[in-house]
Amino acid sequence: MSGHNRWSKIKHKKEAQGAAKGKLFSKLIKEITVAARMGGGDPAGNARLRAAIDAAKDANMPGDHITRAVKKGTGELEGVHYEDAVYEGYGPGGVAVIVECVTDNRKRTAGEVRTAFTKGGGNLAAEGAVAWNFERIGVIEVKPGSTEDDVTAAAIEAGAEDVVNHGPDGFEVRTHANDLHHVELELQRRFALGVRRLTYLPKEHVKLTDPDRARQMLKLLELLEELDDVQGVHGNFEIPDELLEQLA
Repeated sequence: MSGHNRWSKIKHKKEAQGAAKGKLFSKLIKEITVAARMGGGDPAGNARLRAAIDAAKDANMPGDHITRAVKKGTGELEGVHYEDAVYEGYGPGGVAVIVECVTDNRKRTAGEVRTAFTKGGGNLAAEGAVAWNFERIGVIEVKPGSTEDDVTAAAIEAGAEDVVNHGPDGFEVRTHANDLHHVELELQRRFALGVRRLTYLPKEHVKLTDPDRARQMLKLLELLEELDDVQGVHGNFEIPDELLEQLA
Protein backbone atom coordinates (compact mmCIF):
# COMPACT_ATOMS: atom_id res chain seq x y z
CA MET A 1 0.00 0.00 0.00
CA SER A 2 1.39 3.43 -0.87
CA GLY A 3 2.11 5.88 1.90
CA HIS A 4 -0.74 8.08 0.78
CA ASN A 5 -3.32 5.30 0.95
CA ARG A 6 -2.23 4.20 4.40
CA TRP A 7 -2.18 7.78 5.64
CA SER A 8 -5.69 8.28 4.26
CA LYS A 9 -6.93 5.33 6.32
CA ILE A 10 -5.42 6.85 9.45
CA LYS A 11 -7.11 10.17 8.66
CA HIS A 12 -10.49 8.52 8.06
CA LYS A 13 -10.37 6.90 11.49
CA LYS A 14 -9.74 10.30 13.06
CA GLU A 15 -12.62 11.84 11.09
CA ALA A 16 -15.08 9.45 12.69
CA GLN A 17 -14.88 11.33 15.98
CA GLY A 18 -15.97 14.69 17.36
CA ALA A 19 -15.75 17.93 15.44
CA ALA A 20 -13.92 16.20 12.59
CA LYS A 21 -17.06 14.23 11.90
CA GLY A 22 -19.06 17.45 11.49
CA LYS A 23 -16.53 18.71 8.96
CA LEU A 24 -16.68 15.37 7.14
CA PHE A 25 -20.48 15.63 6.90
CA SER A 26 -20.16 19.12 5.44
CA LYS A 27 -17.78 17.89 2.75
CA LEU A 28 -20.00 14.92 1.92
CA ILE A 29 -23.10 17.11 1.61
CA LYS A 30 -21.28 19.37 -0.85
CA GLU A 31 -20.20 16.38 -2.93
CA ILE A 32 -23.72 14.90 -3.01
CA THR A 33 -25.17 18.28 -4.02
CA VAL A 34 -22.75 18.78 -6.91
CA ALA A 35 -23.05 15.17 -8.06
CA ALA A 36 -26.85 15.47 -8.17
CA ARG A 37 -26.69 18.80 -10.01
CA MET A 38 -24.31 17.50 -12.66
CA GLY A 39 -25.70 14.02 -13.21
CA GLY A 40 -29.24 14.01 -11.85
CA GLY A 41 -30.75 12.83 -8.60
CA ASP A 42 -31.13 9.14 -9.45
CA PRO A 43 -28.15 7.17 -8.08
CA ALA A 44 -28.90 4.32 -10.51
CA GLY A 45 -27.86 6.51 -13.42
CA ASN A 46 -25.25 8.66 -11.70
CA ALA A 47 -22.03 6.90 -10.66
CA ARG A 48 -20.62 9.91 -8.88
CA LEU A 49 -23.78 10.36 -6.83
CA ARG A 50 -23.82 6.68 -5.92
CA ALA A 51 -20.25 6.88 -4.67
CA ALA A 52 -21.03 10.04 -2.67
CA ILE A 53 -24.11 8.51 -1.06
CA ASP A 54 -22.17 5.33 -0.24
CA ALA A 55 -19.49 7.42 1.46
CA ALA A 56 -22.16 9.32 3.42
CA LYS A 57 -23.79 6.10 4.59
CA ASP A 58 -20.42 4.66 5.59
CA ALA A 59 -19.91 7.80 7.70
CA ASN A 60 -23.33 7.19 9.33
CA MET A 61 -24.84 10.38 7.96
CA PRO A 62 -28.61 10.56 8.65
CA GLY A 63 -30.76 9.72 5.64
CA ASP A 64 -32.63 13.03 5.73
CA HIS A 65 -29.33 14.89 5.33
CA ILE A 66 -28.59 12.87 2.20
CA THR A 67 -32.08 13.44 0.79
CA ARG A 68 -31.88 17.22 1.32
CA ALA A 69 -28.45 17.38 -0.31
CA VAL A 70 -29.75 15.55 -3.37
CA LYS A 71 -32.79 17.83 -3.63
CA LYS A 72 -30.60 20.92 -3.37
CA GLY A 73 -28.51 19.58 -6.21
CA THR A 74 -31.51 18.92 -8.43
CA GLY A 75 -33.08 22.28 -7.61
CA GLU A 76 -36.03 20.90 -5.63
CA LEU A 77 -34.76 22.83 -2.61
CA GLU A 78 -32.93 26.13 -2.54
CA GLY A 79 -29.28 26.03 -1.67
CA VAL A 80 -25.81 27.40 -2.34
CA HIS A 81 -24.54 26.87 -5.90
CA TYR A 82 -21.44 24.70 -5.68
CA GLU A 83 -19.11 23.72 -8.51
CA ASP A 84 -16.06 21.53 -8.98
CA ALA A 85 -12.56 22.96 -8.94
CA VAL A 86 -9.38 20.91 -9.35
CA TYR A 87 -5.94 22.28 -8.50
CA GLU A 88 -2.52 20.81 -9.23
CA GLY A 89 0.78 21.35 -7.52
CA TYR A 90 4.01 19.96 -6.18
CA GLY A 91 4.90 18.89 -2.67
CA PRO A 92 8.27 18.31 -0.99
CA GLY A 93 10.63 16.20 -3.06
CA GLY A 94 8.76 16.90 -6.28
CA VAL A 95 5.66 14.91 -5.26
CA ALA A 96 2.76 15.50 -7.68
CA VAL A 97 -0.45 16.56 -5.94
CA ILE A 98 -4.04 16.87 -7.17
CA VAL A 99 -6.57 18.69 -4.98
CA GLU A 100 -10.28 18.15 -5.62
CA CYS A 101 -12.56 20.92 -4.36
CA VAL A 102 -16.23 21.80 -4.31
CA THR A 103 -16.69 25.55 -3.94
CA ASP A 104 -19.10 28.46 -4.21
CA ASN A 105 -16.20 30.90 -4.70
CA ARG A 106 -13.30 29.85 -6.91
CA LYS A 107 -11.18 32.89 -6.08
CA ARG A 108 -11.38 32.21 -2.34
CA THR A 109 -10.67 28.51 -2.76
CA ALA A 110 -7.69 29.07 -5.07
CA GLY A 111 -6.18 31.47 -2.55
CA GLU A 112 -6.63 29.03 0.34
CA VAL A 113 -5.13 26.15 -1.64
CA ARG A 114 -2.17 28.28 -2.72
CA THR A 115 -1.53 29.33 0.89
CA ALA A 116 -1.66 25.71 2.08
CA PHE A 117 0.86 24.64 -0.55
CA THR A 118 3.21 27.45 0.49
CA LYS A 119 2.94 26.64 4.21
CA GLY A 120 3.47 22.95 3.46
CA GLY A 121 6.67 23.43 1.51
CA GLY A 122 5.12 22.99 -1.92
CA ASN A 123 3.79 25.18 -4.67
CA LEU A 124 0.62 25.51 -6.73
CA ALA A 125 1.18 24.67 -10.42
CA ALA A 126 -0.60 25.37 -13.68
CA GLU A 127 -3.47 23.25 -14.93
CA GLY A 128 -2.17 20.06 -16.54
CA ALA A 129 1.21 20.21 -14.81
CA VAL A 130 0.76 16.93 -12.92
CA ALA A 131 -2.59 15.50 -14.09
CA TRP A 132 -0.81 13.41 -16.72
CA ASN A 133 0.69 11.35 -13.89
CA PHE A 134 -2.71 10.18 -12.61
CA GLU A 135 -5.53 7.97 -13.89
CA ARG A 136 -9.17 8.42 -12.84
CA ILE A 137 -10.42 5.07 -11.50
CA GLY A 138 -13.11 3.49 -9.36
CA VAL A 139 -12.17 1.79 -6.09
CA ILE A 140 -14.19 -0.74 -4.11
CA GLU A 141 -13.00 -1.87 -0.69
CA VAL A 142 -13.69 -5.51 0.19
CA LYS A 143 -13.67 -6.13 3.93
CA PRO A 144 -11.44 -8.85 5.45
CA GLY A 145 -12.70 -12.41 5.64
CA SER A 146 -12.29 -13.72 2.10
CA THR A 147 -9.29 -15.21 0.34
CA GLU A 148 -7.32 -13.32 -2.28
CA ASP A 149 -8.10 -16.02 -4.85
CA ASP A 150 -11.85 -15.70 -4.27
CA VAL A 151 -11.83 -11.90 -4.47
CA THR A 152 -9.58 -11.87 -7.54
CA ALA A 153 -11.69 -14.44 -9.39
CA ALA A 154 -14.91 -12.55 -8.66
CA ALA A 155 -13.34 -9.21 -9.58
CA ILE A 156 -12.09 -10.50 -12.93
CA GLU A 157 -15.48 -12.01 -13.70
CA ALA A 158 -17.16 -8.68 -12.85
CA GLY A 159 -14.86 -6.75 -15.19
CA ALA A 160 -12.48 -5.15 -12.69
CA GLU A 161 -8.97 -4.09 -13.65
CA ASP A 162 -6.92 -5.02 -10.59
CA VAL A 163 -7.06 -6.31 -7.01
CA VAL A 164 -4.69 -5.11 -4.28
CA ASN A 165 -4.28 -7.17 -1.11
CA HIS A 166 -4.06 -4.96 1.97
CA GLY A 167 -3.61 -7.83 4.42
CA PRO A 168 -5.64 -7.33 7.62
CA ASP A 169 -7.39 -4.33 6.01
CA GLY A 170 -8.94 -6.50 3.29
CA PHE A 171 -8.73 -5.86 -0.44
CA GLU A 172 -9.03 -2.98 -2.88
CA VAL A 173 -10.69 -3.70 -6.22
CA ARG A 174 -9.89 -1.20 -8.96
CA THR A 175 -12.08 -0.54 -11.99
CA HIS A 176 -12.48 1.86 -14.87
CA ALA A 177 -14.39 4.88 -13.55
CA ASN A 178 -17.46 4.05 -15.64
CA ASP A 179 -17.51 0.43 -14.46
CA LEU A 180 -17.61 1.18 -10.74
CA HIS A 181 -21.34 0.57 -10.22
CA HIS A 182 -21.49 -2.63 -12.28
CA VAL A 183 -18.52 -4.20 -10.51
CA GLU A 184 -19.88 -3.09 -7.14
CA LEU A 185 -23.23 -4.82 -7.81
CA GLU A 186 -21.48 -8.04 -8.76
CA LEU A 187 -19.14 -8.06 -5.76
CA GLN A 188 -21.76 -7.19 -3.14
CA ARG A 189 -23.51 -10.49 -3.89
CA ARG A 190 -20.54 -12.37 -2.46
CA PHE A 191 -18.56 -10.07 -0.16
CA ALA A 192 -18.96 -7.46 2.55
CA LEU A 193 -17.94 -4.18 0.93
CA GLY A 194 -16.49 -1.02 2.41
CA VAL A 195 -16.16 2.39 0.77
CA ARG A 196 -16.80 2.75 -2.97
CA ARG A 197 -15.35 5.86 -4.56
CA LEU A 198 -13.82 7.52 -7.58
CA THR A 199 -10.20 8.54 -7.10
CA TYR A 200 -6.93 9.36 -8.84
CA LEU A 201 -4.31 6.61 -9.16
CA PRO A 202 -0.68 7.68 -9.68
CA LYS A 203 1.14 6.15 -12.65
CA GLU A 204 4.55 6.71 -11.04
CA HIS A 205 5.58 7.21 -7.41
CA VAL A 206 8.13 9.33 -5.57
CA LYS A 207 9.67 7.49 -2.62
CA LEU A 208 10.13 9.61 0.51
CA THR A 209 12.64 7.98 2.86
CA ASP A 210 13.97 11.11 4.55
CA PRO A 211 11.98 11.64 7.80
CA ASP A 212 11.96 15.44 7.52
CA ARG A 213 10.74 15.42 3.94
CA ALA A 214 8.12 12.76 4.68
CA ARG A 215 6.90 14.71 7.70
CA GLN A 216 6.65 17.87 5.61
CA MET A 217 4.63 16.00 2.94
CA LEU A 218 2.15 14.72 5.53
CA LYS A 219 1.88 18.23 6.95
CA LEU A 220 1.01 19.54 3.48
CA LEU A 221 -1.70 16.88 3.19
CA GLU A 222 -3.16 17.92 6.53
CA LEU A 223 -3.16 21.59 5.61
CA LEU A 224 -4.98 20.88 2.36
CA GLU A 225 -7.47 18.40 3.81
CA GLU A 226 -8.41 20.80 6.59
CA LEU A 227 -9.73 23.34 4.08
CA ASP A 228 -13.52 23.38 4.01
CA ASP A 229 -13.73 23.31 0.21
CA VAL A 230 -11.34 20.40 -0.29
CA GLN A 231 -12.97 17.04 -1.04
CA GLY A 232 -9.88 14.97 -1.73
CA VAL A 233 -6.10 15.21 -1.97
CA HIS A 234 -4.08 12.78 -4.08
CA GLY A 235 -0.29 12.50 -4.13
CA ASN A 236 2.10 10.16 -5.91
CA PHE A 237 4.38 9.59 -2.93
CA GLU A 238 5.36 6.43 -1.09
CA ILE A 239 6.60 6.36 2.51
CA PRO A 240 7.99 3.13 4.04
CA ASP A 241 5.50 1.63 6.53
CA GLU A 242 7.96 1.80 9.40
CA LEU A 243 8.60 5.49 8.86
CA LEU A 244 4.89 6.24 8.37
CA GLU A 245 4.00 4.55 11.66
CA GLN A 246 6.60 6.70 13.44
CA LEU A 247 5.24 9.88 11.91
CA ALA A 248 1.57 8.96 12.50
